[in-house]
Amino acid sequence: MNLTENRKIEHLDICLKQDVETGDPLFNDVRLVHQSLPETDLEDIDISCEFLGKKLDLPLLIAAMTGGCEEAEEINEALAGVAERKGLAFGVGSQRAMIEQPELTRTFSVRSTAPSILLLGNIGITALKRLPHDRVVRAVEAIEADGLCVHINPAQELFQNEGDHDFSGCANALESLCSAVPFPVIGKEVGNGISREAAERLKGAGVRAIDVGGLGGTSWSLIDSLRSGKDVSQYGAWGIPTAAAVLEAQVGLPVIATGGLRNGLHMAKAIALGADLCGIALPFLRILARDGIPGVEAFVEGLKQDFRHALFLTGCSNIAELRRTSFLLEAGLKEWADQRNLG
Repeated sequence: MNLTENRKIEHLDICLKQDVETGDPLFNDVRLVHQSLPETDLEDIDISCEFLGKKLDLPLLIAAMTGGCEEAEEINEALAGVAERKGLAFGVGSQRAMIEQPELTRTFSVRSTAPSILLLGNIGITALKRLPHDRVVRAVEAIEADGLCVHINPAQELFQNEGDHDFSGCANALESLCSAVPFPVIGKEVGNGISREAAERLKGAGVRAIDVGGLGGTSWSLIDSLRSGKDVSQYGAWGIPTAAAVLEAQVGLPVIATGGLRNGLHMAKAIALGADLCGIALPFLRILARDGIPGVEAFVEGLKQDFRHALFLTGCSNIAELRRTSFLLEAGLKEWADQRNLG
């Protein structure tokens, strides 16, 4: 077992057994305006959407979690199967392990289980400086993914024993990749959020969408500090809260809101703020471990119901209308938006 494979096992163990969520995503600072005359039938509300050319029954991505170790194979297969049956998108964890050890490709391969889903591959941005484009393309094609998430994780790398601290040249490497590959590339943070400045640079590099990966959910800095024994206390709440990151990322590209979304109302608020798709990861992993596939499917049904209720109570009959619905910003989120001129 190499270092990368061992790290994946440790990540899963920490996520399942320890408190790895930090910060506040600030969704409580978003108030959707109630409409007491919704003029729609709850049963007629359409909660489907299209993202990167694929139809989804709910604007939800089972966000990148794992791959590259034996334990990951069963997890990815189970969750991808749920995505197939429930009409969701699905993302795998970093494919660096399978690039280093091709025999681990099976731990990422879910197409036989989920032939029609929107499937997203994954690679770290610093790896782009070392990997030829053809190797990245082969990794995406090997799992028959529809696109590639390039994760951008400087905070995580700081607190990882094996961390890469050289982020120089990453934007150029990303731009080179985007111009060379035949599939869409998504720029993805992993828990510390995307600023307007970073969003503009990602757009300039040619990404097709931005996953804000905001503060308020799983903290990969904390996870790797628990592995390394490094003190992350001063940076435990470092980053841009997810709701603020969605506002920051409005640069004319599709936006995925991940980081601390835990229910359908959070999803509705994220889309009202400007997101096109919502991502959830940790709850899926923990529910699968505790309650199996039936528990995961029940969780998805609960999200669908909560999300539909939010549309009903705001008088929206579909997601396009939700994107135009009225909302108010309060407390910390309003202050953030005002000071950053995100109005």
